Amino acid sequence: MHRKTDSEGTSLATSSPTRSPPRRPIYYVQSPSRDSHDEKTVTNSFHSTPVLSPVASPPHSSSSTNFSSQTRKKHHHQHHHNHSHKPWKQIDVIEEEGLLEREDRSGSFPRRCYFPAFVVGFLLLFSLFSVILWGASRHMKPKIVVKSIKFDHVRVQAGSDSTGVATDMITMNSTLKFTYRNTGTFFGVHVSATPLELSYSDITIASGNMKEFHQSRKSQRLVSVTVTGNKIPLYGSGASLSSTTGTPTLPVPLNLNFVLRSRANVLGKLVKPKYYKRIQCSITLDPKKLGAPISLKKSCKYY
Repeated sequence: MHRKTDSEGTSLATSSPTRSPPRRPIYYVQSPSRDSHDEKTVTNSFHSTPVLSPVASPPHSSSSTNFSSQTRKKHHHQHHHNHSHKPWKQIDVIEEEGLLEREDRSGSFPRRCYFPAFVVGFLLLFSLFSVILWGASRHMKPKIVVKSIKFDHVRVQAGSDSTGVATDMITMNSTLKFTYRNTGTFFGVHVSATPLELSYSDITIASGNMKEFHQSRKSQRLVSVTVTGNKIPLYGSGASLSSTTGTPTLPVPLNLNFVLRSRANVLGKLVKPKYYKRIQCSITLDPKKLGAPISLKKSCKYY
């Protein structure tokens, strides 16, 4: 045998084939999915993506980073896939709910309008309440009944007026009584009257002023008014009244006129209904009944 030289050994080492490292098995990772369609997609994607075994993998930090990135991509792919495969009915419902929410937001009442709306509503309700009270109070009119009149003194005598014209003159003193009843159930009234006038042949021979008063709700009072006249000229009308005694001998027809005014306080100064009652009475003065009350229950008219 020939001893190999160093040059031959070197050429043999160079010409011999290079031994490749041994191949290591490839592992696949598969995670559970939500439905069959996603399972197929994930399986196919993982079949096409090899994952090296722990022996052949790079250092631990690099492999964990790659695995986390692949996991995030997988979950993003699954979320996109699930959203893209939702039923059309469910998508329509979601879009319709969004439209309704936008309409509610656009049609909502602005907060800055709450106070003006409250004021307007309060004024409307208050006005309606006032009108109702006014309408109810209009039917609660006061009731007036003239009771009687009493002539205490009547005298006719000759005299002259302020210009010096001679004429018969009359002096009288009388008292009128009537009842006033407030029918209002929830308000009082202030009562006043025009001068009470007694006339003979269109000549006012006596008058009287009633004192104003306040009548509470659902109450009644008897009112007395003094009606007097002092040396009132009668001119040509006094011929039938004159006598030697100064007292008329025949019945004397008289007329009584006055107006009662009532103002109710229903709601302060806002609701104040007013009532007017015009009263006319035909009275017969009987000289034989001086000092006695004369009933006027059937002798008066109320307008």
